[in-house]
Amino acid sequence: MTLTRRGLTFGAAGAVAAAGLVRPAVAAAEPIRIGWLAALTGPASSPGAGFDRGVHYAVDTLNAAGGVNGRKIEVITRDTQGDPTKAVNATQELISREKVHAIWGPTNSGEALATVPIMARQKMPNLIPCVVDSLIDTVKYPSVFRPVPSNTQWDDATRYYALKVLKVKKVAVVGDTTGYGTSAVNASVAAFKKDGAEVVYSAQIDATNPDVSPDMMRMKNAGAEAIVVWTVSAGLDARLFNTRANMGWDVPFVGHPAMGSGEVAKLLDKPANWEKVYIVGFKNCSFDAAGKLPPHAQAFVDGVKGKIVLSDTSLWWVTSSVDAINLIAEAVRKTGSSASEDIVKYWNTLKRYPGLYATYTFSPEQHNGYPTDEVVMSLANSQRDGAYTIAPGYG
Repeated sequence: MTLTRRGLTFGAAGAVAAAGLVRPAVAAAEPIRIGWLAALTGPASSPGAGFDRGVHYAVDTLNAAGGVNGRKIEVITRDTQGDPTKAVNATQELISREKVHAIWGPTNSGEALATVPIMARQKMPNLIPCVVDSLIDTVKYPSVFRPVPSNTQWDDATRYYALKVLKVKKVAVVGDTTGYGTSAVNASVAAFKKDGAEVVYSAQIDATNPDVSPDMMRMKNAGAEAIVVWTVSAGLDARLFNTRANMGWDVPFVGHPAMGSGEVAKLLDKPANWEKVYIVGFKNCSFDAAGKLPPHAQAFVDGVKGKIVLSDTSLWWVTSSVDAINLIAEAVRKTGSSASEDIVKYWNTLKRYPGLYATYTFSPEQHNGYPTDEVVMSLANSQRDGAYTIAPGYG
């Protein structure tokens, strides 16, 4: 079976007989069990819903083509609700009771900070769409891989746009109260200060807080020329944008991709409240100046019409999940094995692997697989089919 980025075609391969030469037939017929840790409900559920669509599309497509080496893929989903304790319990259940062969997720860095050590101790192959830098450590966590940018890559792109394109000198940096929000704000503040910017305000804001006007007023009074936001909460993002409009304050927002979520659009008092919001974006999920996606991304969008709703989510959430399932399936296909050590060994050999979302490279010494040159900045309110237009002035 061949899984390629170009058109995402899934074709059956004649590897069943070969696999049977070295493994019992019952093992070859055993399903490939993939654990899927997703915040499908709760305040951080916007990304989880998008990721989930990609997971099920990829699995359904693979299984319809005969599976992998004659083995069907079975997804075992656990809703973590964005809660690290629930994520830990779900991880232990997936490994000990469900006997999964690999795990995709969790989708929130605060949860991953709690689950990654468990994955490593159990030598569980784990792909995470989480950006906190410390989650990837090939010595401490040799079975954990990141097929998305790190927080440093996101932070660098955001800081470049704020300081070099928007040309601001005073910034406010805020995030939610999760482990991710705390970590991201601390890292962002340190990096802005290192680059000579003045951080006039920084804080963690409860994502369920119905009134963010006190924080916004403090930012304004402190002289913030841009607000840097690190949260996956669509509700918090929308309240920040609506409050800015109510204050009559023309300050730009820069930062987390979730600020461009279709869920945000549903919560805005008016569309104009989404203007001057610049989010981290990705080349393979971005429209160029002519309004065109890369050919392979456009082919995917065309191919999933009527199968996946993209209008209320982000294309990168969907395509990164397709790639995650693809990476697990390819490891089993190439090695003829679903053993943990064989999956990890295969991932460590990938060099410019052509996914839908990115071109991945891993090695035994480097489990950050996303290339920096594919990180861009985009206009939050330009969403179409889950993709965004690259922000003006960004090279």
